[in-house]
Amino acid sequence: MLVRWVAVFASAAIAIAAPDITLFEDLLSALTVMQDAYFANWIGSWPEGNDWTRAVTGTYVAGALKTISQDMESVRNYTTTQLWPSYENILSRHFEELIGYYFGQDAFGIRNEAYDDMLWVVLGWLETIQYIDQQSEESGSIKEWHGRRWVPAFAHRARVFWELASRGWDQKYCGGGMIWNPRLLPYKNAITNELFIAASISMYHYFPGDDNPSPWNQAVEFDRDNRGKWPPRDPKFWNAAQTGYKWLQSSGMMNNEGLYTDGFHISGISEGSDNTKCDKRDDMLYTYNQGVILTGQLGLFKTTGDLKYLEDGHKLVRDVIKATGWDLRRQQPVDDLSKLKPGQLPPWQGLGRGGILEEACDISGECSQDGQTFKGIWMHHFTAFCEPKSLDVLSPRTIEHLGHYNARKARASHYGKCERYVPWLRHNAKAAMGTRDSHGKYGMWWTVGLINITMPNLVFDAPGILPPDLGKDDYRNRGVPMNNRTWVGIIMPNSTTEEEETRLSLFRGQGHRPQRFIYDRYDGDTRALKSRDGLSDETTRSDPNSRGRGRTGETQGGALALLRALWTLSKYGRVDT
Repeated sequence: MLVRWVAVFASAAIAIAAPDITLFEDLLSALTVMQDAYFANWIGSWPEGNDWTRAVTGTYVAGALKTISQDMESVRNYTTTQLWPSYENILSRHFEELIGYYFGQDAFGIRNEAYDDMLWVVLGWLETIQYIDQQSEESGSIKEWHGRRWVPAFAHRARVFWELASRGWDQKYCGGGMIWNPRLLPYKNAITNELFIAASISMYHYFPGDDNPSPWNQAVEFDRDNRGKWPPRDPKFWNAAQTGYKWLQSSGMMNNEGLYTDGFHISGISEGSDNTKCDKRDDMLYTYNQGVILTGQLGLFKTTGDLKYLEDGHKLVRDVIKATGWDLRRQQPVDDLSKLKPGQLPPWQGLGRGGILEEACDISGECSQDGQTFKGIWMHHFTAFCEPKSLDVLSPRTIEHLGHYNARKARASHYGKCERYVPWLRHNAKAAMGTRDSHGKYGMWWTVGLINITMPNLVFDAPGILPPDLGKDDYRNRGVPMNNRTWVGIIMPNSTTEEEETRLSLFRGQGHRPQRFIYDRYDGDTRALKSRDGLSDETTRSDPNSRGRGRTGETQGGALALLRALWTLSKYGRVDT
């Protein structure tokens, strides 16, 4: 059984102001709409998702349930008795859906995918275990709640996929780091390494152990009395996280604005060069590359007491917020949105505009399924980093390293910095809510929900509106080109050599396809685009969020993660920490 760390600090005091019940209801509604519209009980999955976006969606559901379970008592005092039974029903219903997803998840198929795909699975089931722990505590006894029966199954899957993914750690190229996809030329990218750090330290914190040796590994012998037992708090997870973080920080992955670029190629490798250095950086920026590492930084601080992890995390958050065009000192956008002309957008700032988090692909309306998932991932890991109880429980090693006084000081400083981010979150939530349609479905491009722009009057050609050099290396939305030596080591997709055909056949099976990319094709035409939501042609042409893939399970999940972040952090304004 997992030996739990003892809480060395009291939790935040009793609320001194009423919670925002409307926000709580919006959170519940976003969750319910996502499951009603996109989850299919009969297959236990989100059928329009892909393997990794489904794993992320399951993580959102578990995180939302954890928050709802934690806050039900405080909300109870401000709601009618008629509403209260519905909250408990929501918890039971959506937890049952997570159980269904355990069986609906293509666990066999994901084993043959990229290493980042495997690590999303690890984080998802560890998040579900955290919810089970939370609900067990709220139920009054950690042994009584029926959901605990599923912990061994979820822990086993997390353990198996962590071990499978850890094979991606490579010392030959770049002096270390995780390879993204074993079917491509070596590419060391931010997300796979951040996931490895976050998943490893989360395994150290939340993995309760596993005594299930399946699937059998012929290279390992199991004795009859100890058939493949994996203990909790295994130092190998902590060591892996530290090693991964040290490599990432020294890799040169971060740009001059303090943001993580996407990754590194190794030049000349397709021509047979013996170069092993990461020397060809892909400078494309995605929001999720700035988010996953926050879970790793928090976990490493809680384990070691090294303040550098918290400092790095807060600097990254501040740099992200700055790159959306938000002034944290004045708590408002750097641009005066009231002075915008009809159809005008504020200028692009790096990861957004007008103080709103944005993907570079948002303005085109052609974000891929991957791209539609990114902002929600950022919000989920930001919530983990900044939630009000994030530093209430620390390891004995951390207390010994810092001492009780400095540990309390670090905790207070962390919470104070997190509270500063709430106005920016509220600004983003207001924008996202403006994208809801009549069915409660949220759009991808939050910015237009705040500025209230329709397609016919949207101005694309003003200076500074479009992100610079869009599409150059945006493989997450364009797809990896199969005729590119940088990625697959071939010149043409019709190559007849046996080696190149073998590589292409494996690659084609991974679902990576070139996608049409039109950032440089705007000429004022709103384009005739089909709607995924059965909207009229007129609505489709006028609503920027009905373009491309339209409103999807991924865009709904992003809004859910945003609303959860705001609800969770808004408690800083209601309690005495």
